[in-house]
Amino acid sequence: MSTSWLREPLVHFLAIGALLFVIFEWRGAGPASRRIVITPGQVEAMAAGFARTWQREPTEEELKGLIDEYVREEIATREAIAAGLDRDDTVVRRRLRQKWEFITEDSGDTSPPSDAELQAWLDAHGDRYREETEIAFAQRMPGGETRLLPQDVQRTSRGDVARMFGDEFAAALLRIEPGRWTGPIRSGYGLHEVYVKERHEGRMPALEDVRPQVERDVMTARRQQQLQAAYEALLKRYQVVIERRGRAAE
Repeated sequence: MSTSWLREPLVHFLAIGALLFVIFEWRGAGPASRRIVITPGQVEAMAAGFARTWQREPTEEELKGLIDEYVREEIATREAIAAGLDRDDTVVRRRLRQKWEFITEDSGDTSPPSDAELQAWLDAHGDRYREETEIAFAQRMPGGETRLLPQDVQRTSRGDVARMFGDEFAAALLRIEPGRWTGPIRSGYGLHEVYVKERHEGRMPALEDVRPQVERDVMTARRQQQLQAAYEALLKRYQVVIERRGRAAE
């Protein structure tokens, strides 16, 4: 492998700059610790936020007030971190973690998944997308009446039947042949006689039928994998020591 790139002046410049930055930061005298830079983009964002709230552009005095407030916040934040005030604050630590994870996920691979990747995901996680069996039926409760339950149920999913009558009733309903009265079948309301009019078995949809949902799930899984890889890579830089209480002296 060629190492000619190591002799390039730009590489030397970047390496020296990075080293100086680390030294200055370690001593607490570097530009990043004592210099607050407010970019034109930040000023524009402040003005835009003011305009959204008050429906007008800020005056020069008001804009200066926004900038002064930002500077005070930046100073307080840096001094608080330097004093270690963030270390024992669960809320601050959680918020910092959320922001870091968001940036890490956002900087990963955002290219759209290929059809092959989507199909492989659908094949591996088919139960998430499988269409439920749908049933149309009538029901009656000999010797009992309840106004809470419909006597005639149009074509509806197995899940909706379970929500109305309970899982045991819905499972039994799937085993009944359409075209005749059957019973008794138990639900949380009591015993029913049931007439299944029609049943449409669930099926695995084609990719094109669920493409948007599969794409979202694939991208979510990809971000989670990238975040996990980032944590594993960073963990190698740390030494984790778990101190446990020793046994009491006998």
